Amino acid sequence: MLRLSTKGRYGVRAMFEIAKGYPSEPVTIKEISEKQAISVPYLEQILNKLRKAGFIKSIKGPGGGYVLSIRPGNISIGEILNVFEGPVAIASCLDPKKGCMRVDKCVTYLLWRSLGEKIKAFLNTVTLKDLLEGTVKQKKQRVKVRGK
Repeated sequence: MLRLSTKGRYGVRAMFEIAKGYPSEPVTIKEISEKQAISVPYLEQILNKLRKAGFIKSIKGPGGGYVLSIRPGNISIGEILNVFEGPVAIASCLDPKKGCMRVDKCVTYLLWRSLGEKIKAFLNTVTLKDLLEGTVKQKKQRVKVRGK
């Protein structure tokens, strides 16, 4: 089963909360923590990575908090996840750091690569703006069950 890390999932949720305040309403770490049920210490790690990646900036002092550095429509979910998860590699043979010695003879390599490309393409088409507007659409697919 494919699974995202908690940092990746929480990173998207934190960015969603910060995007609600765009362009000028800073969101405090406490607000994000309470609304998304994420501990403050863990959230600090996540927000630090997002800040270093250039997605958010912090505003110090009273009335401070976090704001987006980029418009919500210009930040894809794929970009956010990449900060925490790295490139989409659904099988270890697709991980650029590991590679695979059997690529030329592997029956499933092209299958996994194609699936990974579709996941990446989808995540790169969904933006924070889409999440804010609730415009992420799910395609209903018919699944044929063997023997039925």
